Amino acid sequence: MEKLPKKLSHKLSERLVNDAMRSLSSVDGLVDFSSNDYLGFARNENLSEETSNFLKIKPQRNGATGSRLLTGNHPLYTELENFLKSYHKAEAALVFNSGYDANVGFFSSVPQRGDIIFYDELVHASIRDGLQMSHAKSYKFTHNNLESLEEKLVSHRAQSRSDLELYVVTESIFSMDGDSPDLVALANFCIENGCHLIVDEAHATGIYGKGKDLTCQLGLEEQVFARIITFGKALGYHGAAILGSEALKNYLVNFARSLIYTTALPPHSVAALLVSYHYLRDFGLEPCKLLQQNIDYFKTNVEQLGMVDVFIESNSAIQCAIISGNAKVKSIAAQLQHEGFDVRPILSPTVKEGEERLRFCVHAFNTKEEISRVLLLLKNVME
Repeated sequence: MEKLPKKLSHKLSERLVNDAMRSLSSVDGLVDFSSNDYLGFARNENLSEETSNFLKIKPQRNGATGSRLLTGNHPLYTELENFLKSYHKAEAALVFNSGYDANVGFFSSVPQRGDIIFYDELVHASIRDGLQMSHAKSYKFTHNNLESLEEKLVSHRAQSRSDLELYVVTESIFSMDGDSPDLVALANFCIENGCHLIVDEAHATGIYGKGKDLTCQLGLEEQVFARIITFGKALGYHGAAILGSEALKNYLVNFARSLIYTTALPPHSVAALLVSYHYLRDFGLEPCKLLQQNIDYFKTNVEQLGMVDVFIESNSAIQCAIISGNAKVKSIAAQLQHEGFDVRPILSPTVKEGEERLRFCVHAFNTKEEISRVLLLLKNVME
């Protein structure tokens, strides 16, 4: 086998020196405070059984057999996209293989040369990768700071062409902090300044707005140019969709390379998504309620234990304790795991150096006893 090139070996060595080496691992049998399975759908055996029953009624081939523009656009895609646009109150929906594919496909194809994109400095890596592939210029603004966005807009708009399009990009729930922007103020700002607002709803999909998303909860459907919803978190499966106008959907079908040049999701996956969404529509309010109760209980325990200053302010299922230094946060995570709790460290360079953290994901299925125990253990370990 040919040896790894020296430049690549050097980069790996740097990761080792910085205690930032990533590896593939699985932790079984621990109390889950790490996965994105917020509502417990991924572990719901009834959903697996219902998917099998669904496919008996509507038998499908095993594989997609090609891209969606060739042979892979099986009838279940139409059924799912029609459901999504109605459920999430959008004019159209277009399903992609993953949230990464959706973001890369959108940002690499929609903003054009001469356009300007303003993005929150903490947006997901998939958005950043899409921006790097775009011909438009992009500028970051301070996290959740409308004044910073306005300053960037004024500064760069004056230097640009009259026919440019302006895009503003944010997330409804930020994946590494768990906080949210003021979406109402941001939507109003975009309308006043002629900007197209794009909201990544990955960590809000299925949880807010009675099982829909944060845009729906706030009644902003008509003010958002595009929403990216994903199915690998609260929905418990895989894939994503872009919600927007019918014209936007037509454009993406023609120009989003991550849709055009990849094999489509197999029918079984799309069937599983339909079953999961039907369950969310019919029974999802109860797990959403349990999740919110557990989030409130988690935050109350943090306050009672005197750890408010350690945690980033968040009202979402993502609760993060800042513990600076890769070595230190990895050590504390290992101690929590040894005691039976699956809590993962987030290291630099994933987050800024000095802002390394333990990322707790709260779920509808976590018990109050589990929440109390893991937080008390964290306090004792940190002391």
